[in-house]
Amino acid sequence: MRVKNLSLLAVAVAAGLSLTACNGDDSSAQGSGDSSASAGQKSDTGTGAPDGSGEIGASGGTDAGGGASSDSCKTSQLGFSSSHGMAEGSLLVNLKNTGSATCTLQGFPGVDLKSKDGSVSAERSDLTPEKVSVKPGEETRFTLTYPPNTSGGTGASFTSLSVTPPGETHSHSLPVSINVPASDSTTSAIKVDPVGSGK
Repeated sequence: MRVKNLSLLAVAVAAGLSLTACNGDDSSAQGSGDSSASAGQKSDTGTGAPDGSGEIGASGGTDAGGGASSDSCKTSQLGFSSSHGMAEGSLLVNLKNTGSATCTLQGFPGVDLKSKDGSVSAERSDLTPEKVSVKPGEETRFTLTYPPNTSGGTGASFTSLSVTPPGETHSHSLPVSINVPASDSTTSAIKVDPVGSGK
């Protein structure tokens, strides 16, 4: 009986040593996995280009998930103005870098047209966004297109434009004078191009 107990004790001690050795191996493997993951994260930081989706509420100031990168233009460092486009029914919205460093923009801005009766969000056009670098004092722009009111009726009038740059959550309001036909199809006909269009 004593011999049997000693044998069981020896087996238990050996099993305990075996588990400790395994745990040691696991922790070192895990450590190397963590360091390689960290290295992978570091290599991704600042290199991932924004996806051009320009979704409102995207993670501004970070590359995670294809959001805005650290050098993306913030709403606070942009000057906003508008001017009529070449064709009737088009409006150019100019974005000027008022900061002290070059910043980038890529994607579709969020654009809401506001009237006394409510607001309408512009839909995205089929154009592909490109990354645009804007130096201090320089500007880029995008085009908003809408069906001009040629019906002879009063139509619907928008008096302000709320613009949210790609990757940003803060918007800026611009006074405008846009008159469109009073029709259910008007909303889908109001489209916004990505930043960098309308050069």
